[in-house]
Amino acid sequence: MIQCRRAEEEGRRRTGTAEEEEEEARSRDQGEEGFLAASFSQHVVAIPYPRRGHINPMMNLCKLIALRNPSDFLITVVVTEEWLSFIECEPKPPNVRFATIPNVIPSEKNRAADFPGFIKAAQTKMEHPAEQLLRGMEVPITVLLYDCFLYWVVNIGQRLNIPVASFSAISATVFSMFYHYNLLVENGHVGDKFSGNIEEIVDYLPGVGPILVADLVTSFNGKGKEVTQIFLKAILMCAKAQFLIFASVYELEAQVIDAFRSNHSMPVYAIGPAIPYFNLNDVGNDQNAPDYVRWLDRQPEGSVLYISQGSFLSVSSSQLDEVVAGVHDSGVRYMWIAREDTSLFKNENDEKGLVVPWCDQLRVFLMVRWGHFGHIAVGIQPKKGLFVESL
Repeated sequence: MIQCRRAEEEGRRRTGTAEEEEEEARSRDQGEEGFLAASFSQHVVAIPYPRRGHINPMMNLCKLIALRNPSDFLITVVVTEEWLSFIECEPKPPNVRFATIPNVIPSEKNRAADFPGFIKAAQTKMEHPAEQLLRGMEVPITVLLYDCFLYWVVNIGQRLNIPVASFSAISATVFSMFYHYNLLVENGHVGDKFSGNIEEIVDYLPGVGPILVADLVTSFNGKGKEVTQIFLKAILMCAKAQFLIFASVYELEAQVIDAFRSNHSMPVYAIGPAIPYFNLNDVGNDQNAPDYVRWLDRQPEGSVLYISQGSFLSVSSSQLDEVVAGVHDSGVRYMWIAREDTSLFKNENDEKGLVVPWCDQLRVFLMVRWGHFGHIAVGIQPKKGLFVESL
């Protein structure tokens, strides 16, 4: 994705000076604003929480809306300048555009080093530049669509007299655990009065069936209690929104969703998993397939091991060296998605492996249906070592 940005910059150097490009861009933007204001009846401004697991579903929801009514909806997605460099090359409908605020939060590349600090920054540093951006938009805003973890968007909506729709990328059940945290405290299952017995039954959360204390959100009684308090404030603020949207399958969480609907006057929607359905038809199209898809096509059926470290937590260098050595010694074919320097993961003259910094995971997983390869997840947990799980 960053390579796309570099390619564009190289193209600009070949076609003209930076000053000429900036002037052309300003003129184009000014003309675009006037055109957009006259062309669309609805302007949705989406503000996702700055994490990959939140930006992806928010972007997919925006694309689904944009494709449903392309002539009516203009959608502006607000991200930091750093996040724009990550996602600006991803395909999107023409009526979806990006707007940026400065990099006022820690870099995505090292946010795991101080997770609580990152969360605090997202809650305290983004509000002012985001509001300034919204106030300066020439196209009137119809609604603010925001990630439920960014509670300050509700305050902006009130100040600007714009309706807000809260979008939950977490399941309705987990949302309910946060929302009814006070009930957990009253019953002694979290907080200072918690006995420590994780086998006790929790059977009083509205719409949630009986579960064990052990099944509650990990941070409630474990590490991350400071983070929990921040998220609790954010979840409770959703009650002041005009709409509540869950990325949940209604049939799987009907009781929880119905409980919210019966206890709140605002409309509550369950849209199903926010995945890019609109890209699924391209899975078997090799004309514009990325190199890693073509590489997978050349491998024997059911022969490739898929390894991903995720987009957030990291492991120690010794743990990583152990996993790399094990994969190489096994002799299996593998596709490794690694955030670090990809040269660390592949031996010289290793024709059986492919290491890439990113892939379209949904597209890769769907290739199993086409009979190209099988995959399992390989992960590392502190104090538990290596684990392997079939997907």
